[in-house]
Amino acid sequence: MTDPNTTAWHALAGDDALERLSSTAEGLDDQEAERRLAEHGPNQLQQAEARPWWKRLLAQFNNVLMLVLIVAAIASLGLGHTLDAGAIFGVVLIIAMIGFIQEGKAEEALESIRQMLSPRANVLRNGKRETVPAEELVPGDIVLVESGDRVPADLRLLEARRFRTEEASLTGESTPVDKETTEVAEDADLGDRIGMAYASTIVVQGNARGLVVETAARTEIGRISEMLRGVEQLKTPLLRQIDRAGQVLAFVILATAVLTGAFGVLVHDQPLVEMFMAAVGLAVAAIPEGMPAIVTIGLALGVQSMAKQNAIIRRLPAVETLGSISTIFSDKTGTLTRNEMTAQAIWLPRGEVRIEGIGFAPQGSFHRVSDGEPEEAELDLDEDHALRHFLKVGVLCNDAELAEEEGRWTIHGDPTEGALVVAAAKAGLTTEKLRGDHDRKDAIPFESERKYMATLHELDGEPLLLVKGAPDRLLEMCHRVREEDEEIELDVELWEKRIHDLSSRGLRVLALAERSIQDVHELADEHAEQELVLLGLVGLLDPPRDEAIEAVKDCLAAGIRPVMITGDHAVTALAIAKELGFAHTERAISGREIEKMSDEELEAIILEVDVFARAAPEHKLRLVKAMQARGGICAMTGDGVNDGPALKRADVGVAMGIQGTEAAKEAAEMVLADDNFATIVGAIREGRKVYDNIRKTITFLLPTNGGQGLAIMLAVLAGTTLPVTPLQALWVNMVVAVTLGLALAFENAEQDIMTRQPRDPDASLLDLFLLWRVFFVSMLLLVGVFGMFSWLQAQGGSIELARTGAVNMLVMGSAAYLINSRYLLRSTLSMAGLFGSRPVWASIGIIVVLQLGWTYLPFMQVIFDSEGLAPSHWGVILAGSLAIYLIVEVEKRVLRARGVREQPAANHGGQDRKGVKSS
Repeated sequence: MTDPNTTAWHALAGDDALERLSSTAEGLDDQEAERRLAEHGPNQLQQAEARPWWKRLLAQFNNVLMLVLIVAAIASLGLGHTLDAGAIFGVVLIIAMIGFIQEGKAEEALESIRQMLSPRANVLRNGKRETVPAEELVPGDIVLVESGDRVPADLRLLEARRFRTEEASLTGESTPVDKETTEVAEDADLGDRIGMAYASTIVVQGNARGLVVETAARTEIGRISEMLRGVEQLKTPLLRQIDRAGQVLAFVILATAVLTGAFGVLVHDQPLVEMFMAAVGLAVAAIPEGMPAIVTIGLALGVQSMAKQNAIIRRLPAVETLGSISTIFSDKTGTLTRNEMTAQAIWLPRGEVRIEGIGFAPQGSFHRVSDGEPEEAELDLDEDHALRHFLKVGVLCNDAELAEEEGRWTIHGDPTEGALVVAAAKAGLTTEKLRGDHDRKDAIPFESERKYMATLHELDGEPLLLVKGAPDRLLEMCHRVREEDEEIELDVELWEKRIHDLSSRGLRVLALAERSIQDVHELADEHAEQELVLLGLVGLLDPPRDEAIEAVKDCLAAGIRPVMITGDHAVTALAIAKELGFAHTERAISGREIEKMSDEELEAIILEVDVFARAAPEHKLRLVKAMQARGGICAMTGDGVNDGPALKRADVGVAMGIQGTEAAKEAAEMVLADDNFATIVGAIREGRKVYDNIRKTITFLLPTNGGQGLAIMLAVLAGTTLPVTPLQALWVNMVVAVTLGLALAFENAEQDIMTRQPRDPDASLLDLFLLWRVFFVSMLLLVGVFGMFSWLQAQGGSIELARTGAVNMLVMGSAAYLINSRYLLRSTLSMAGLFGSRPVWASIGIIVVLQLGWTYLPFMQVIFDSEGLAPSHWGVILAGSLAIYLIVEVEKRVLRARGVREQPAANHGGQDRKGVKSS
């Protein structure tokens, strides 16, 4: 085989390229594909090198709060406080290591999510169509690509039907390029190689069959660039907000520390070195150095959890936005329904035929309908030529294939087309034989704008144009109908009634038509849109998902409106919406009605209509804009290339992982691995939980720092002994952040999380309620620390004993407050509230062990100037901790009685919302 690197594939004819790669138009067999995969390696570009471990470790110190501690340690060392400096450096290193390890885990999680996003390719193997991971493609494979796909490898085109690709990633030209199968000169520029489709480019129109000639690093994109990262790094608006808050906090703490130290020197005439160490102690005590790492961990845990539930987050800000979603615009087929299309009824000119059997298994019988009920006798397909011809046309004007894999029948291709293939198979008409006997001469691929597909074949010695598409569109294109062996005038009113009859049963309706066509070898739209003869209608059943029905209930309880957007008939869409339990099913608005409405008219009705039928992808963008103009925060699902603008404009674009095109996935923030509406609702639940837990964590951590910082500041201002040394404050910060602070990141969602209204996306993370809570608990801990310190000194205890008691009071009070923090406003005075979290009690157990070691181990006593406490001292500490817990519970009750809410709900009812996500 010739070295691919030396071959100008664009200059070779298709047959020559096949010969050069020892392949055929039917593709490779499995054994040869495996051999070539071993020879050429996987079809993957080299990933950008991961950050080396040492860079990831150094990045942990690129934080204002950490830098303040490092400066304090260096200053302490310069003043001869070697032990203090060493301890500060040690704690800084421990905090950095925690962030380093957790960030490594988060990057691993995101890398696994990137693998879930890797594209798949439709390929011919053993002469049959299969779907395989794109990385398994090898030179010689025959690949099928269509509108919306990302080209998975460099292809020499063998067939191309109205095929256009977007090659901006290679050539910089934003205009799509028309492709043909013609070879060009060997020295042709990349943009002029019309017979090639290159890896990473997007198909914007038509379909094609191509020979894989280059894979992996040998592709054009492999020569000039690295693979695009599929998921953004861990830096979201929330984390940037916390970084900014950290900078402000660091400035305030430093200013307060300097002013406090200066006050001690100038007013109380304290020694400069002692006041400097007091200022260092205040800074060390008040800085929540573990907070950025813990918030990052919480976000990463949420992303991992969503991925396990089939919701793959591509852009991390979506995690935060999910909690604000007020409207979900959802496609119907496959998302709200099972996407297991089955042909149930066929309307021919002479009457209706019912088809038995559900699913993709080709088992079932045909029965004529009389007086609205199917007759018992089975139809003889050999006698019913009109039905047999209808089923033939359904298979030929079709790209889907039926296959049996491991005893299970599956469809390769679009499930709607697959339903027609299965119906024909029930009549004994096999796809391979039909398509083998009647070669396709040309085709017009289905596009959402035209709403039909057309193919050119020869049947019974006569060239026929076969058309399949939306029934209302085909009624416009047909003027006659074939009844028996003659053509008569089309009764539009009669056929519209039949469409309505099928739709009212919740069936999706397709129409089939044909026309005799002479001396045409290349189809154009005008060939298909005139002189058509209607053959009949077929009604397809796609039942609602059971889990979607429950998910709709959850949405309505959570203040979220599900809205259906479908290309189906309005009656069908309303029937499915009623089964699903949508709120407004009195009327549906069609795509044509949307086109006639002004933006103001659409905004006026957007809150009153839940079903939009016969809607094209371009209508989705207007619907999103109308809802956002009314203050709504929108999620929008999509699977086609034309869905891109709406997915980008929506606050959270949601692409289908199974049926979705690569173009849709590229535009979306989230990809559904199972194409299931219930997965969107599950992701919203998870997004609310993640945001809840981050708020809880911050609300828990800040009072610990505030309490000990205030204690040091008040001691200096009062000219009294510090109740906590800088080293002891640093110890408290470390153990509280490492143990107690992490526990809340693992909290389960609260029971009422999906009965709350969506939160206001513009609301500050630290609103007045949380600031009050931080201040209130800081004061409680301050009282506890000073009270314990003063009581032990009054009992005649040493300064070391008093400080040991104060530190343990601070830590144990924080542990008690951790239980309060499980619910920000709800009471925890219940078995579930007190003991419902293993991580909380595990962290409390760990911190108790650590504090006992800190208090009683000799080497810890040497380092931290601690001293053993008596059992009576522990009794007071426990009583004080219990008092803090109970006082916070009383405060919650007072706030609940005053109608305070945990977080502001968004106004989705009419006011304009600023800050809509830019596309």
